[in-house]
Amino acid sequence: MRILSRVPSFDFLGAGRRRLAVAISILAIVASMVALAMPTQRLALGIDFTGGIELEVAYPAAANLDAIRTQLAGGGYPDAIVQNFGSADRVLVRLPPDETANGTELRQRLLGVLSADGSDVDLRRVDFVGPQVGRELTEAGGLATIFTLLMIFVYVMFRFQWRFAAGAVAALAHDVVVTIGFFSITQIPFDLTVLAALLAVIGYSLNDTVVVFDRIRENFLTLRGKEPEEVMNISINQMLARTIITGVTTLVVLLALFVLGGEAIRPFSIALIVGIIVGTYSSIYVASATALALGVSAKDLMPPEIPADEIDDMP
Repeated sequence: MRILSRVPSFDFLGAGRRRLAVAISILAIVASMVALAMPTQRLALGIDFTGGIELEVAYPAAANLDAIRTQLAGGGYPDAIVQNFGSADRVLVRLPPDETANGTELRQRLLGVLSADGSDVDLRRVDFVGPQVGRELTEAGGLATIFTLLMIFVYVMFRFQWRFAAGAVAALAHDVVVTIGFFSITQIPFDLTVLAALLAVIGYSLNDTVVVFDRIRENFLTLRGKEPEEVMNISINQMLARTIITGVTTLVVLLALFVLGGEAIRPFSIALIVGIIVGTYSSIYVASATALALGVSAKDLMPPEIPADEIDDMP
């Protein structure tokens, strides 16, 4: 299927556009780091990472959150966090970790507290995560992300050249930081499903980057006499239709998941939507621009020359 009648000739990597892209990327990364460092804007970590008790309850009509907070405080839970969950009649209650809590007893106690005013409360689910488990999941998630980036650097360096590897890792790190920064700024809950989405974004962005790099390598060997910037621009334009088709079809599915998937899966779909948009941008303006800034050229991809004396010694 063709969506472009001919290969376009956009100047993606011109000096002016590269400087603008670098400025945008630096601004996005700085904003993300500042948001993560601010006490009021840090990630809204789910109980997967912090530990604690999470309950989802349903009311027959729109719930009064202030009244629920008052009920919980009067029942011995002054630190409870209460918020709507998807609709006005659904409520999510988060309690601090309690290693001594018994699931059945806690369920009955909370139902009694919430229905003390005569409300017909339906307890849909209760999740328990201990503080030690939360810390272990946080450490394991961070190590998994770092290990993934290191292995990708080795893979791309082995398949292409170290300048391409540096560009690929720079793009992936950019995608991860900006996506996490988006969650910090918007205060969307960050849980294990979002971490899984981040790892999926890394894979998606890497695939897009490797496809572009593969065409750049081919064109470096066939388009002799052209400057690296021109070769990379031609390669990106040749792969533009493929990038558009892949990105748009993936986003259509994710938008459907966001609208129809329900509140529980919404952070996962948001992470993928943001990550794919950022990843498509970074494949061009971070990965390729970084490799170009490091001085990649056709010479780097040429097979090593065999010395003349070794040629003479060959049978």
